[in-house]
Amino acid sequence: MFRDAADVKSRFEALGYITPDGAAAAVFMADRLEKPLLVEGPVGAGKTELARTWAATAGMEFIRLQCYEGLDEAKALYEWEYAKQLLYTQILKDKLAQTLGDASTLREAAARLAGEEDLFFSMDFIAPRPVLRALMSEKPALLLVDEVDRADAEFEAFLLEVLSDFAISIPEIGTVKAVRVPRVVLTSNASREISDALRRRCLHLDLAVPSREDEARIVASRVPGIAAALCAKVAAFAENVRRMNVARPPSVSETIDWARALVVLAAPDLDRETVRRTLGLLVKNADDAARVLADLDKLSGKPVS
Repeated sequence: MFRDAADVKSRFEALGYITPDGAAAAVFMADRLEKPLLVEGPVGAGKTELARTWAATAGMEFIRLQCYEGLDEAKALYEWEYAKQLLYTQILKDKLAQTLGDASTLREAAARLAGEEDLFFSMDFIAPRPVLRALMSEKPALLLVDEVDRADAEFEAFLLEVLSDFAISIPEIGTVKAVRVPRVVLTSNASREISDALRRRCLHLDLAVPSREDEARIVASRVPGIAAALCAKVAAFAENVRRMNVARPPSVSETIDWARALVVLAAPDLDRETVRRTLGLLVKNADDAARVLADLDKLSGKPVS
């Protein structure tokens, strides 16, 4: 458990996640109040990484549910392992024959079989999906519901029910309540509006892309051996690319990958040839790359040699 927001900030930064004050305060309050945290912001702002860092810092099991259009409850909760049920039926075939052998009527045989159905409809035959895994986890867990805005509104209603009681109902078994209340982070890229009902259930954090200075600090903490001057230039270049309103702005993780490649190549500076050779690590859209290469001088803040 975190002592306060400053403790969140220092422990996150020890793992290389530079945390704005507002984000540290939101994580602290969500942890203390055991409330879900809805994190909104542009692609590349570090929403998913915030959840990963929270889990790692607190020693929690990290469980991720990636949302997409058409995602239903079964994919989020559980599925019956029908193949396993069939296998057990075959293995226990002789025992079933023995149980039903002296039944005088079909009705009596069906009644006896119904009396044994709990064997085949139990937790032993359930494949838990992320939400149920988080509820059943005996160790502290953090459930990340990633890009909830990509799921349908009906799925939001399901999430609201789960997050209200931290329990789910399985018709054949009954109600399954959380062994330990998991921490929950929901992320959204604002591709559609999140319902007011879900917003009311959560604490809210609006996370922006890090500033140039913070991104340089992140890169420095994640890329051992990078020179301070090169680190500053990498962060500045990434920021300038985003300001071009490219179709796919580079994320912080892509900036880190680019910086790592530059260190591997022992690149002393962002000269024109180095940028051309490595740009695919930072800019992953062909039209965006063409625009960047056509305007290298401006992006670098000075002529690129």
